[in-house]
Amino acid sequence: MGLVAGLDSSSVYTRIVVCDSETGQVVRHGHADHPDGEATPEAWLLSLGEAADGGVLEEVTAIGVAAQQTSVVALNAEGAPVRPALTGDERAQAAALGLVDALGGRSAWAEAVGCVPQPGQPVSQLRWLAREEPEAAKRATAVLQAQDWLVWQLLGRPRRWTTDRGGASTTGYWSAVSESWRHELAELAIGHPVALPDVLGPAEPAGRTPEGLLISAGTGETMAAAFGLGVGPGDAVISLGASGSVCAVHDEALTDPTGTITCYADATGRHLPVVRTLNATRVLRGTAELLGRDLPGLSELALQSTPGAHGLVFLPYLAGERTPELPHTAGTLAGLRRESMKPEHLARAAFEGMLCGLADAAEVLRGRGVRIDRVFLLGAAADLPAVKELAPALFGAEVVIPAPADYTALGAARQAAWAQGVADGTLGEDEPPAWPSAPGETLHPGDAAAVGTAVHQQYIAVRDETHPGAFD
Repeated sequence: MGLVAGLDSSSVYTRIVVCDSETGQVVRHGHADHPDGEATPEAWLLSLGEAADGGVLEEVTAIGVAAQQTSVVALNAEGAPVRPALTGDERAQAAALGLVDALGGRSAWAEAVGCVPQPGQPVSQLRWLAREEPEAAKRATAVLQAQDWLVWQLLGRPRRWTTDRGGASTTGYWSAVSESWRHELAELAIGHPVALPDVLGPAEPAGRTPEGLLISAGTGETMAAAFGLGVGPGDAVISLGASGSVCAVHDEALTDPTGTITCYADATGRHLPVVRTLNATRVLRGTAELLGRDLPGLSELALQSTPGAHGLVFLPYLAGERTPELPHTAGTLAGLRRESMKPEHLARAAFEGMLCGLADAAEVLRGRGVRIDRVFLLGAAADLPAVKELAPALFGAEVVIPAPADYTALGAARQAAWAQGVADGTLGEDEPPAWPSAPGETLHPGDAAAVGTAVHQQYIAVRDETHPGAFD
């Protein structure tokens, strides 16, 4: 049994899983929190060492690294960071808007790289650095993401930097269409030319450590999680955070002049187009607070109502919305009649509205030819009984609620197993290890599919009447 390890360096911790390279079975794991305060690359490395204490990496032959894809490490000519790591936050909002204007609008960015700058992206953070800390920006000669920097450190700081196409696709200056860096866009952001990593193929190793351990290409956390879940063509991942997202596996890069679709690459050679909403569990939490319930209580209440919530429709745009693009709008409650003014109907409308908003996002992808037959539903709210009952019919697909696991670290380990298999001749460059998809509860639309369609159509009618042309 060969052993491989996957590292997940998130914004708050480092997790390590050690797996059987053939089956993906987890045999060991480690964990360490990151220190409080502004992120420094050195702190990530210390956390990694702490997570590996106690022999976690014994007998491991290959390591994969995934990390927070919004972190940026700008290096000077000596290879030292010019400042603590830049991490994605809203302070780069003005920088993102400035970049959109500087290139000639959203469609110009979509055509150039497959996405429109957002505050959390490296391209926007480099723009913020150039505007707010110009002296630090001037000293920067190379720009890496978190996983790139960690791989470089593990390899003993060789003369070149590397990344993979998945991580590169999140930067805002790598083109998902041409699969190449757009150096001029990185220069537009920071104000002068900077070196960028070599982009490796999915199964291509970055190199070996001084001790001989193979290090795979590394990738971003979204790509690693998808690889760890075992998604493939026909699969989508829907995440229920305060906001929501829908990403799906597709064979082609999808450019979108409106910027609704963000075109990422995945860790296997395919693509991961993503559509985001601003409103997911924030809708449930707001409704629960209004009704004096917690989320399980809201779910229980919702199931006392009937499909369609007695005609009550909740457009869940509580924070404005990205899909459709309605940044200055607010939520709408329609269909109020005396008989519908009951707590259970409002609770049901909140769940239906949240899920219909995400179904709208999924339909954007389906409208561009993306097949969605199975949905992996992530987030704490995915376990709520009301979500489980409503989601398959409203999404029009089989829904899997994955069992809890470190899927990002598992994806990094699977990448390492692939690179190791190619290196020793047991795997081909087009055949990743056949690890099983994530286990979990599987739910089917069944006889409720027609009811789900009717509920969604009721939602669409109110949406289009309230916001005509929003999806044109």
